[in-house]
Amino acid sequence: MTSRSILGLMYTMQGLRALGEDPAPVLARYGLDLDRLDPAARIDRSLELRIHAEVAEHLRDPLAGLKTGRFFGFAGYGPLAMLLLTCADVRDAFRIGVHYQRLTYLYSTLSLEEGATQSALCLTPLPLPRRAFRFRVDGEMAGTYKLMMDIQASIGAALQPLRVDMPYPRPPEAQKYEAHFGCPVRWGEAQGRFWLRNEHLSVRFPSHDPAAHALYRGLCEQALVDQQKELDTLATKVLLHLELLDERMPGAERVARFFGLAERSLRRRLAEEGTSFRALVADARYRKARHLLRHTALSVETIAERLGYAEPAAFIHAFQRWSGRSPQRYRASPADE
Repeated sequence: MTSRSILGLMYTMQGLRALGEDPAPVLARYGLDLDRLDPAARIDRSLELRIHAEVAEHLRDPLAGLKTGRFFGFAGYGPLAMLLLTCADVRDAFRIGVHYQRLTYLYSTLSLEEGATQSALCLTPLPLPRRAFRFRVDGEMAGTYKLMMDIQASIGAALQPLRVDMPYPRPPEAQKYEAHFGCPVRWGEAQGRFWLRNEHLSVRFPSHDPAAHALYRGLCEQALVDQQKELDTLATKVLLHLELLDERMPGAERVARFFGLAERSLRRRLAEEGTSFRALVADARYRKARHLLRHTALSVETIAERLGYAEPAAFIHAFQRWSGRSPQRYRASPADE
């Protein structure tokens, strides 16, 4: 499965704890202790997203996501931070950020839309449940704004947005967002956007260094190659897609359509990679079943229904085949078995 640096999760959870929230119970359900996480570790992408979604359901402060942005350290971006600082100008830095966005902590898709007089740095978010959606959007918008302000401090030039767009309806706390971003905020847009005057994009970086820039670009390219090794098969992409869906397993035709393929092409390519759609569905079901048995109090019957089984007996038989024990025995066993 795809993984990424655990620093993004650490920054967010440490920020929530500093704000008086308590993510510890959710982390504990996954065997994680915030004070014992290794900053050099990596975490499965879908697992991290599930943790964020569960934490969001227990937040007391609706502005918690927005407030976590200030806890993201510039140095935590590693070689990417230095690559940005050695760019020629702001436009170059934004384009570099878009190209290497997989090295950031974003789940949104980053893009730069350049207009005649104004341009926008855009974040297209993942579809998530309502509370998780706002929490992730707020955190990613605030984290991106923090990065922009860190760059501003480094180059000694203003990067203050003219306006910020948010991709959900106006909340009761809307004025707090304008105070946070220091500009008007427009609500209910399709994307999150930071609007800037085009002259801001041409501001030169005093730290521009072509030799150092080439060095850090090489390090970032290698990091992308390392990540791509986890993403270079269609089977990996399909399995990640199936794991992220909080519903009954979709059929092959629907999944093929999601990836822009005919169902026959999907099945052929999976066969060429030594697997099948049926095997991936079984793998995703097994992963989800283990999570639901270990971390929820749902009955075996309800879990079977969630996973798309017509009868609980079919689910019990499948789980015994996968794990060598019944769902009840798995749930009763120690978490480290």
